[in-house]
Amino acid sequence: MIDANYHIRVPGKLFIAGEYAILEPRGQSIVVAVDRYIEATIKPCEVNRLSLPQLGLDSIIWTADGHTIHFSESSQKLRYVQYAITTFNQFLQERLVGLQPFSLTITSELDDVSGKKYGLGSSAAVVVTVITAMANLYEHYTGKPTALLIYKLSAIAHIQAQGNGSCADIAASTYGGWLHYTAFQSDWLLAELKDGTPLHSLMTMSWPNLEIMTITPPEELRLCVGWTGSDISTGPMINHIHHLQEHQPLLYSKFLDRSEKAVSRMVTGFKNKNYLEALSSLSQNREALKSLGEDGDVPIETPTLKRLIQIADKYGGGKTSGSGGGDCGIAFVNEEHKAEQVYIEWLLEGIMPLRLSVSETGAIAEKLN
Repeated sequence: MIDANYHIRVPGKLFIAGEYAILEPRGQSIVVAVDRYIEATIKPCEVNRLSLPQLGLDSIIWTADGHTIHFSESSQKLRYVQYAITTFNQFLQERLVGLQPFSLTITSELDDVSGKKYGLGSSAAVVVTVITAMANLYEHYTGKPTALLIYKLSAIAHIQAQGNGSCADIAASTYGGWLHYTAFQSDWLLAELKDGTPLHSLMTMSWPNLEIMTITPPEELRLCVGWTGSDISTGPMINHIHHLQEHQPLLYSKFLDRSEKAVSRMVTGFKNKNYLEALSSLSQNREALKSLGEDGDVPIETPTLKRLIQIADKYGGGKTSGSGGGDCGIAFVNEEHKAEQVYIEWLLEGIMPLRLSVSETGAIAEKLN
């Protein structure tokens, strides 16, 4: 029987380096968890009840029919929550554990007040939140959840909801801190699921290519984040890059090589506590992405993002974060007064400083009773 209440907190994420290349076999990236959070409370209830008040979705009742979850209200905003609940329900069924009703309420700091996304990985973070909540609620039956179990179940739910992706954002939200991340291949996971591989087997087997390693930046490195005021859908950007990959494979291969060298150099700079090497590798990755955008006719660097980077380069170095085309840009500087100057000049250009810090903790659950 489930009889405890939990409070869940899961951080958002930012891509630092390795965008697009992370989608390829053995592609590397650097991601970081940031101190904007999705929070949730979960507790036993007489019926299955879900509330996301910021989205105008209150007291939605849901039922389970085998592996299928039915909500009392239909909304695309519930897609990722639905896949997360479905995945954990399947995990329970494999262990012959029946679903017991609970109430789950979710709130988010990852979007602005108008609902626009900052690009902090809100869909991934909400999946990690639901999986973390259910894993702790059912701890008596499934054992104390590890970070790797939460990551894998969340990745399964997210890949099924989205159809592809690196799940670097899942890793950042689960583990926290700075991560050197090498992705598994989504095609491999989808094939395993299609073949009926049990989830409990996927929890224990090694996932090809997957590596999640904590790294520590040079002590003087300051991360600045600016939001352009426009959000972007990643899918169409990726489709344009796939077109380049198919029709200009040599150009795409050159990009992958440049990206890998930049990420590897940044990891080395972090290990050696060498700020200048980290800064140089950031600019190296920026140039690789800039060329990719030009070659693929993809607006990775919008005029606003170009200006953000120009300002950052006066005091350190800057680049886009994530797929580009909007959302956020980042800067590395080595002194607090330089960070303040970057923020002031960004603001004058209509770029909102987000003043984020690194969240050293990933997904956490606090028992309330």
